[in-house]
Amino acid sequence: MTTGPPAPRRAAVLGAPIRHSLSPVLHRAAYAELGLTHWTYDAYEIDEAALADFVGGLDASWAGLSLTMPLKRAIRPLLDEIAAVARDVDAVNTVVFTADGRRVGDNTDVPGLVAALRERGVTRVESAAVLGAGATATSALAALRDVTDGPVRVYVRGEDRAREMRVAGERLGVVVDARPWTEAAEALRAPLVVATTPKGAVDHLAIDLPAEPGVLFDVVYDPWPTALANAWDRAGGAVVGGLDLLVHQAVLQVALMTGRPGPLAAMRAAGEAALAGRP
Repeated sequence: MTTGPPAPRRAAVLGAPIRHSLSPVLHRAAYAELGLTHWTYDAYEIDEAALADFVGGLDASWAGLSLTMPLKRAIRPLLDEIAAVARDVDAVNTVVFTADGRRVGDNTDVPGLVAALRERGVTRVESAAVLGAGATATSALAALRDVTDGPVRVYVRGEDRAREMRVAGERLGVVVDARPWTEAAEALRAPLVVATTPKGAVDHLAIDLPAEPGVLFDVVYDPWPTALANAWDRAGGAVVGGLDLLVHQAVLQVALMTGRPGPLAAMRAAGEAALAGRP
């Protein structure tokens, strides 16, 4: 009895805008390294209004989806099950389609953050500071549950965002000390600083570094290095970048979707090459 080639399997990243996403580069590199020649991974420009129709039209060849903004919360009503970590941070960045047709939402940003820190030798710190609010900052709070026992200082613009981060901290079991953005320079004295802001938002802090900086985790990956990351490195501090996070969370997505461990080295090399080729 002869068997034909394996049935095609599909995955993709959805979001708006999606043009600059590195996810296709990372996932395709994983498939090539793993010999999964029947797997494809694409990018689709999908906003909240189009999400339900897109997901409803997927056939049995689909294995999973990666989700970026603004879909990490919009996807929830379309799911049959949501993993605990995704519920904790109120954000789904991964959907896996099971053999019995269920849609399971998960979040690889949180364990990806932890894995990226551990790769650089950061397993425990006395305290930490987070710059910014929103979904990435909330994921950082969830990750910091495994990294620090102390309160986390969060620097935000406005009382509404401060309140949101305190509520998130209560939900996650993390004591959040919310501070105004005007005091952000003091965050740099923490043993671990996680910058979750968009590119350029913390460039002005590059002149405020302490004499002996600790660890900076800057989630921006393009352009890299950021002004803050560059100054931090020159001052002798340890720097973890946005590409580290992106690769580690994608490694976990590959494992969830394919059932095979994601090849970290091959995926990182592909991401570095892609970024090096951008203007």
